[in-house]
Amino acid sequence: MTFGGRSWRQVPETAEQMFEAFGIMRNLHELLWYLAEALTLRPAGPLHAELRRMLDETERLTESNPKTLAELDISACWQRVNALLLRTSELVRAGVRRKKTDFRGADLIGRNFSGVDLKGANLRGACLIRADLSGADLSLADLIGADLRGADLRATNLTTSLFLAQFQVNAANGDCDTGLPPSLSRPGHW
Repeated sequence: MTFGGRSWRQVPETAEQMFEAFGIMRNLHELLWYLAEALTLRPAGPLHAELRRMLDETERLTESNPKTLAELDISACWQRVNALLLRTSELVRAGVRRKKTDFRGADLIGRNFSGVDLKGANLRGACLIRADLSGADLSLADLIGADLRGADLRATNLTTSLFLAQFQVNAANGDCDTGLPPSLSRPGHW
C-alpha cells in the first residue's frame, strides 16, 4: 500500500526507501498488536477510550506515504504507546492478590524459575535468555519486550500473560503442555 503495489525488484531505485519504510512499518504494526490486545483487557476499561484513540492514530500512520514515514519519530511513538500500555498493565495486574514481583529490565539470563509463581509479575524488558521457566505460572505477567530466546517454557502457563508476542514464543522452547494465549500459535519446533 505504501508504495502502490510496486516492488523494489521492479523499481530498484526505491529499494533503500522501501527497506527503511519496512522497519518503521514493522514497529507501527507491533504497536498496533499491543494496543489491540490492551483493548481486550476488561480491567483496563477506564483506559479503553484512550487506547482506541491511540490505536486509530497509529493505524493512520501506517497509511502514510514513504516521505512521511521516513520523517516519523518512531521512538516518540513507542514512548507514547508504552506509557499507555504500562498504565494498562498496572490496572490489569492490580487484581493479583499477592506481593507484586518486579523484574522490569532485569538481567535474568539462565535463572531458574522452574515451578515458580510469577503471577502478575512485571517482566517488561527482562532478559530471560535460557532461563528455566518450566512449570512456572506467568498468568497476568507483563512480558512486553522480554527476551525469551532459548527460555524453557515447558508446561508454563502463559494463557493470560500480557503483551506476549509470537516472535518471543518462537524464540523460546516449549511443549504441548505450554499454555499459550489464543492469539498465538504453537511453534513447530516445540
